[in-house]
Amino acid sequence: MSPTVHEVRNAIRVATGRFEREFEASFTKEELQAICEALEVDVDEAGWPSTTRMRRLIRAQVGIAESLEAADDSTFRKGELQAIADGVGASSEP
Repeated sequence: MSPTVHEVRNAIRVATGRFEREFEASFTKEELQAICEALEVDVDEAGWPSTTRMRRLIRAQVGIAESLEAADDSTFRKGELQAIADGVGASSEP
């Protein structure tokens, strides 16, 4: 059986040094920042970049989008989460 979206998100959290969440929740701004750091994405902004920019940067970095300009800034879907998990070396297998 394939992992759920929640399990994949938690695997990404663990791989980036964050804590698993008991309940299903989208990534926080801090978690997105940790994913960017794990993927060695240069956020290139002083302070905290916006969540939409970080989502777009992550999508471009793992190959979900061809470029930053072409990247969607919505929350991640399951297939995208699996690509991100692969990018950060996370294992979502039970």
